[in-house]
Amino acid sequence: MIEWVKALHVISVIAWMAGMLYLPRLFVYHADAEKGSVQSETFKVMERRLLRGIINPAMIATFLFGIGLVSSGVVDWSQGWPWVKAAFVLVLVGFHGFLARCYKQFAADKNERPSKFFRMINEIPTVAMIVIVIMVIVKPF
Repeated sequence: MIEWVKALHVISVIAWMAGMLYLPRLFVYHADAEKGSVQSETFKVMERRLLRGIINPAMIATFLFGIGLVSSGVVDWSQGWPWVKAAFVLVLVGFHGFLARCYKQFAADKNERPSKFFRMINEIPTVAMIVIVIMVIVKPF
């Protein structure tokens, strides 16, 4: 049974991360689109569907299956790696919330950030993902 929970957790994480990597990239192009243009309106639809249809449900599933794993005793909290992983998961949750705020600004045609800003922040989930995977697989401490 625990193998199923692990598998579903990994699947959920992959979906969440895919969305977290793609949404800022959409923002890059949306920031360059003229407000009110057909292109801008298309990006609004894409961003809404990605956030509400994939990213939000995947994050919820990630947490539910993660809580299932933690409550099953798979995680040894006396070691350091789960704490580092948990901290970086919180970074991802904060980034998720930030992206949701950006989505609302774009939806209301109130974004003031340049595309370069979104190009730079697009690296945040990648760095967090690398640290999390190393903590879980290598368990360095």
